[in-house]
Amino acid sequence: MRLRLDLSYDGTDFHGWARQPGGRRTVQETLEEALRVVTRAPAPYELTVAGRTDAGVHARGQVAHVGMADEVWAEHGEKLLKRLAGRLPKDVRVWRVAPAPEGFDARFSAIWRRYAYRVADQAGGVDPLLRGHVLWHDRPLDIDAMNEAAEGLLGEHDFAAYCKKREGATTIREMQQLFWTRRADGVLEATVRADAFCHNMVRSLVGALLFVGDGHRPPSWPAKVLAAGVRDSAVHVVRPVGLTLEEVGYPADALLAARSVEARNMRTLKTAADNPSSVCGGCD
Repeated sequence: MRLRLDLSYDGTDFHGWARQPGGRRTVQETLEEALRVVTRAPAPYELTVAGRTDAGVHARGQVAHVGMADEVWAEHGEKLLKRLAGRLPKDVRVWRVAPAPEGFDARFSAIWRRYAYRVADQAGGVDPLLRGHVLWHDRPLDIDAMNEAAEGLLGEHDFAAYCKKREGATTIREMQQLFWTRRADGVLEATVRADAFCHNMVRSLVGALLFVGDGHRPPSWPAKVLAAGVRDSAVHVVRPVGLTLEEVGYPADALLAARSVEARNMRTLKTAADNPSSVCGGCD
């Protein structure tokens, strides 16, 4: 059967989600080994995840799935969470394990992922208790200018200018939410939600918006970079320390299988003729 796992981890001491050669510590390998041990399986499991986070990136609402024999689930299912809690290191936790609905795929059934990026711009730096989860920016940030700039990045676009290209992969994404708020403790928090993300996309977008916030560039600049479609050397990929995968969204159970098929298709960018309402005042 296929099981859905809901989990979280502090990415500080992990070399990302995916297994890597050379014995580097990863979330995937840590979880797969713990599952093997607590179920006394003869071979390791293979997890599929909603979003493969990079080294140093955290997750509060990560989702994965794994195949497990019916008899193994029947024997270990009721005690699996507690046994995993005893086996896993303290920087990764599984909160829920349950049989997945028919057609569920942690990666391809997802319809959106929501990240948060947290930045402190106080002159004194980052609260020591938050240092592993908040980036320090050493200039004051204008949140209104950053939100004005973010509006020009909403909608479906080719985000090639903000992604690290991968052979055979598209960089077309739909940006559903992108905005900043300042918390009561002074920390700025970006909410970034899209149907999917390409490599380094969130950290590049944050880097561009910080450049606007501290006055290096005008609010119109990030959208112009997007429209140009090529990497701009002025767009810095910020450190992973402030980035957390907060939540993954899925459709109703009856739509899971269809979404999984749809998400595997190589998408193309809609033109204004295809969808007149998508025209974005010259920013696309």
